[in-house]
Amino acid sequence: MTHSAPYIAEALPSIPDTAVEYGEVYTRDWVVNMILDLAGYTPDRDLAKFVITDPACGSGAFLLGIAQRLSDACRKEEVDLPAGGIRALDLLSRNVRASREAVTDLLVKEGWDRTHVEPLVEGWIRQGDYLLDECQSADFVVGNPPYIRIEDVPDARMKLYRQNHPTMVGRADIYVGFYERALRSLTPDGALAFICADRWMRNQYGRELRHLVADQFSVDFVAIMHNVDAFEESVAAYPAVTVLRKRAQASVVAVETSKLFDAMQACELVSWTYEGSHAQTAAGYEAVRLPGWFPGGESWPAGSPGRLEMLEELNEKFPPLEDTGARVGIGLASGADAVFLTQDPHQVEQSRALPMCMVRDARTGTLKWDGTYLVNPWEQDGMLVDLDRYPQLKMYFERHREALAGRYVARKNPAKWYKTIDKVDSSLTAKPKLLLPDMKLTIHPVLDEGGHYPHHNLYYVVADAWDLRVLGGLLLSRVAQAFVEAYAVRMRGGTLRFQAQYLRRIRVPRPETIDASDALALARAFDGRDIEAATAAALRVYGLDHLPA
Repeated sequence: MTHSAPYIAEALPSIPDTAVEYGEVYTRDWVVNMILDLAGYTPDRDLAKFVITDPACGSGAFLLGIAQRLSDACRKEEVDLPAGGIRALDLLSRNVRASREAVTDLLVKEGWDRTHVEPLVEGWIRQGDYLLDECQSADFVVGNPPYIRIEDVPDARMKLYRQNHPTMVGRADIYVGFYERALRSLTPDGALAFICADRWMRNQYGRELRHLVADQFSVDFVAIMHNVDAFEESVAAYPAVTVLRKRAQASVVAVETSKLFDAMQACELVSWTYEGSHAQTAAGYEAVRLPGWFPGGESWPAGSPGRLEMLEELNEKFPPLEDTGARVGIGLASGADAVFLTQDPHQVEQSRALPMCMVRDARTGTLKWDGTYLVNPWEQDGMLVDLDRYPQLKMYFERHREALAGRYVARKNPAKWYKTIDKVDSSLTAKPKLLLPDMKLTIHPVLDEGGHYPHHNLYYVVADAWDLRVLGGLLLSRVAQAFVEAYAVRMRGGTLRFQAQYLRRIRVPRPETIDASDALALARAFDGRDIEAATAAALRVYGLDHLPA
């Protein structure tokens, strides 16, 4: 069940019948069956020995599949239905009633006695808040946790959620807490299998949950299902199926689906998952088995299974860019460009006018400085200038005092009312550096031989250990582009954000390991802005036959 725009009662812990209003969307039966299969909750096992939890059961989409399998397994083993075999919760009493009725009717049709089943089901399914309820251990936790924006949860309840779930940081949606609580409830080798929005895998508010997974659990299966008809109604939730397990990290099945993915293909995928072969491609999906998963709390990459496999391999073989003697940074933010930037440097002392590169200067791929200067309030030692030493500068800033002093950065420290937000790093100006515009469709490194300071819409790479033309060729290639595409946020129209956090994820060979002929090819490709030639040389350097689609 997918929830949207809820209202949760302020009164805690009681939950009146009318306390919550949900928009509810139910998971299709074939998706439920796929998830139960992937989790390992299958009727060929003695399911009476296990405990399975559905933390937000709704009207019973998952519970019906669970009850059917439990019934089949108990008939096979000739044992009774277990009293504690299923644990299901929902905030709404009407959903609890609907689920109890549906599960009871199913079991009665399967031949179980109603007088025995009704009290059993009543114990299985009850009203409650999973995030505030007693945390009980489970061998399986499955379902579709609520997807709720923090604005839609009353402050008192959200405060309790955050107190109980340290992974709910920043603007974390409520489903992050469901992941954490479910993971912490798992028995050894227990499985969590959710269909849920995939935003936590990549955005900032999911970082603590990713850390938790990387430190204590394994990623077993990830299927991106954005275009799949997985629900009874259309929802814009960017769903993915993830299976996480309480055990050491081993191999991972990564899947990308298309709108053609359906019940038949789901069965085929599940069968392939258990077969053990390396890769599988069908009309509705592409799947690959990776030897491991991506570590730590950094964002998990997105892309086709082939791309993920390539990235996993390159992550194993090559160091991050900054581990090869390079440093990635962002240009200066002034807080008042209309004052601090000028094309008339004679308004201040010559030493106070610093040539500044703008994004437009790098547009063609060759740096063409348009004459913009930063009116620089910083000394080389990193201290603010004494305005009395620079009468022209003092006069200039005094003319603009109202605009400068009204800024937040100035109100925090009125004595430093003329400072820029960022300090000027005096050593950076003279250094040769690669400049990369913040927003572009494709990666766009441009060489500054030295003499300019970058504006904050430009990121830069300085690297004394590198020939910057060789490094520029690597960064110009589609291999470097693939790294950024995997991690970066796409803007409207497909524009990528080439921010420092994504540039640092690019893996590169150490410069001394690059063959001289390949180095020359990369440098020439960079000089000629030849992306295809840069990519061909980069593939050789990385030891790749091709770049996966």
